[in-house]
Amino acid sequence: MNFTLCASSEFVYPCVESLRRSNGGMAVPKSFAKPGDFTRKDNVQISYRDARKAVVTRPLMPEHLEGSLMGTKHVEEPNQKLDFVRTLLIDNHDSYTYNIYQELSIINGLPPVVVRNDDWMWKDAFHYLYEENAFDNIVISPGPGSPACATDIGICNRLLIECRDIPILGVCLGHQALGYAHGAQVVHASEPVHGRLSEIEHNGCGLFHDIPSGRNSGFKVVRYHSLIIDADSLPKEIIPIAWTSSADPLSFFKAQNYDVIPNVHKSQSGKQNSFDSFSTILPNRSSCSVDNMERRKVLMGIMHSTRPHYGVQFHPESIATCYGRQIFKNFRDITEDYWLRSRLSSTNERDFLYNACMQVSRASRSLRVPRISRSAKNKDDRFVREASRCHQIMSNEDEQNHVGMFNVTQSIGAKHLRLNWRKFDQLASQVGGARNIFCELLGGHEAENTFWLDSSSIEKRRARFSFMGGKGGSLWKQVTFKLSNESEKDFKGGGLLSIEDAQGFSRSIYLEEGFLDYLKKELLSFCYEEKDFEGLPFDFCGGYVGYIGYNLKVECGAASNRHKSKNPDACFFFADNFIVIDHCHDDIYIMSVREEATAMTPWLDDTEQKLLNLNASGKKKLECKKKLEEQTSQPASVFQGKTGFAAEKSREQYMKDVEKCMEYIKDGESYELCLTTQLRKQVEEINSLRLYLHLRDKNPAPYAAWLNFSRERLCICCSSPERFLRLDRNGMLEAKPIKGTISRGTTKEEDELLRLQLQYSEKDQAENLMIVDLLRNDLGSVCEPGSVHVPHLMDVESYATVHTMVSTIRGKKRSNVSAVDCVRAAFPGGSMTGAPKLRSMELLDSIESCARGIYSGSIGFFSYNQTFDLNIVIRTVVLHEDEASIGAGGAIVALSNPEDEYEEMVLKTRAPTKAVMDLDL
Repeated sequence: MNFTLCASSEFVYPCVESLRRSNGGMAVPKSFAKPGDFTRKDNVQISYRDARKAVVTRPLMPEHLEGSLMGTKHVEEPNQKLDFVRTLLIDNHDSYTYNIYQELSIINGLPPVVVRNDDWMWKDAFHYLYEENAFDNIVISPGPGSPACATDIGICNRLLIECRDIPILGVCLGHQALGYAHGAQVVHASEPVHGRLSEIEHNGCGLFHDIPSGRNSGFKVVRYHSLIIDADSLPKEIIPIAWTSSADPLSFFKAQNYDVIPNVHKSQSGKQNSFDSFSTILPNRSSCSVDNMERRKVLMGIMHSTRPHYGVQFHPESIATCYGRQIFKNFRDITEDYWLRSRLSSTNERDFLYNACMQVSRASRSLRVPRISRSAKNKDDRFVREASRCHQIMSNEDEQNHVGMFNVTQSIGAKHLRLNWRKFDQLASQVGGARNIFCELLGGHEAENTFWLDSSSIEKRRARFSFMGGKGGSLWKQVTFKLSNESEKDFKGGGLLSIEDAQGFSRSIYLEEGFLDYLKKELLSFCYEEKDFEGLPFDFCGGYVGYIGYNLKVECGAASNRHKSKNPDACFFFADNFIVIDHCHDDIYIMSVREEATAMTPWLDDTEQKLLNLNASGKKKLECKKKLEEQTSQPASVFQGKTGFAAEKSREQYMKDVEKCMEYIKDGESYELCLTTQLRKQVEEINSLRLYLHLRDKNPAPYAAWLNFSRERLCICCSSPERFLRLDRNGMLEAKPIKGTISRGTTKEEDELLRLQLQYSEKDQAENLMIVDLLRNDLGSVCEPGSVHVPHLMDVESYATVHTMVSTIRGKKRSNVSAVDCVRAAFPGGSMTGAPKLRSMELLDSIESCARGIYSGSIGFFSYNQTFDLNIVIRTVVLHEDEASIGAGGAIVALSNPEDEYEEMVLKTRAPTKAVMDLDL
């Protein structure tokens, strides 16, 4: 669908008169808890809902802290504009913080420093803000929970009280914290609003300079919140500056269809009217009082009357918010104006250059702020060179924050790999296609130790290449990783890695740092010649093929795993001999990787001869095809009476879990929770390859896969339509999250109606938008500033059994980030967790009754040339030790209906469960 995002619009809208009404303040619910009732439990499983359902109405800020430890800021000469702005970005453990990071990196001229809200004590903040003068302003991110809960808000409340002379912008939770820190009440909104838009009216203050106001003005914003500031409780020092222009939020597409009519008002002098809260000339507070607002409108912005502190309840960083970048630009301008007006010091220059790429890790890691004077910058380009140098500096600790140093220096045990390959033009269809090639060349002995990354759905260019291979050359090996059994309280990663080589020898090692660190070191140990794969239209040139299980979330920031997986947590082959099929041009490639000092093997010659034999023997091809059709076309009557799948949870329990998720959402703990469950069935003698072939026939998918780890008695039959993340040779990252699913119709007319129903579903649009913003955040933490973009938003794609709503997010990987760093930054896929990701995974662990295992993880490849392509493991049958398991679920949002959510979960299981039932002889 074609659309234009509002962020590119430009209108000028000066100060507007406050709306008038006759019956008092805004209609927002009063708080219902006593001060001190709100308690954060350490263990989610223990009365988590009861502990967090109340919201304290007043801050418990000791008065003696007011004004304590205050310092002074160095400022510039009166008429000198700042060449760059140094921002301290406080991350409230949110999944949208790096969207703000990307915006500020562009607007400020340098990226901000990101600090988690529990990384610093006040003495640390005071040191960098006042003793080192390292920052010009502070931005407080969104986040789950309430500003009344100390573990939710961390140091933010203290910053808002103490830093009276530093510009601060609070977003969502940060906005609520600004009101709460000065005595306002934070209460439940009349309804949670997540992933939906509202039109905004404002009073024309500096934060909204050059932004229109009111209905049909074009100023529409995305909201993610369940709590609000009670406007009637605002203290005199907090001024309302923005509110919704109507009571009802809009879906994304409904907002896109509204007319955009700029409203431009000028004063009698023809000049724009605006004001800043900390100006010496303040507006009469009654002119923008809540007494002038319609009762049902929700407070969307506040500012302090004497401090340069602002807050917005909505999310200016969202992809669908109009004028979001303008708001951040205005905050930069406010910061510059504030320091230019300040006369707190006689110092003529600030002596500290901001470390552009600095990511402050947990605890007390020291900030490295290189010193360089502005006068030197004005004389030459030393500043530019130094900023560029700083942008490449990363500490080893940063790897824990998903931005590890890409060490291009090879280790002592580096492997020098060479690639040899051959291409056969337009041969694939002549030898029976991908299915026949796999069965004839790799399907013997029940296809033991084989893989097939299978683009079985190639319509509309969804996918182009299939990769298949088995146990072959001297470099082949299988690595199997199982997380440690340590208690969840102390567990931070680590586990046992088993390695079987091509000769059948096995060894085991304990990985203290975990599997992803091992994989990263392995990939960085490879040396290669780029000329070896010049001319290849695909990225996989050999390397690791397999899966990462959902429980590896503990290596990606999650606190723990409540449930241990029955399956290995990661399992990969190192593929050195394999076949590639180009479905677009019908070409076949055969590929062989070896160490530079090793002689070539006859594998290429042998495989070429086998392919040519397939081409020459038309009779054999037809017989094979007929045999396969007989294997996968059993009469339905044979299977009547077979025992079906047993669900982990009953229909009633699943719907209760949906309601529990909705309660967490109502309380501000999450914007969206992807609730899942498992179906299981005993299958003692099922033919796993036949099962996969049957599944791919009935439910073809662009990111399908077959993996057979014979040693583990583990086969994976995957028909996933969803890409998790891809990195190509040009350094471009791409994610394609799916959120929103509906069944296909039985007639053409019904099918089109169902497609349109999904396209314009307000609930599904909200789901999709939230995950798009989450993936923008994940990519934003490892991509070049300004490179993250959304070329396709909420497209509907149709498959054999369902329509799905799919978006595409892309960004340019930073040069100092490795392939595994990119995966670590985004795993597990946001479409399988919800947002904010870390809190959502914590909550889901407390609700779900078993481990997800391979389901919700990723299948794909990590090539030795630092590229990868991974799917999301959905629509998948996992066969492990005579049991078939199928995971399914759906995103729960404020608009969810428990019965509908259950039906959607069942819909997603139909194709894989039917495939198993059809073949369970």
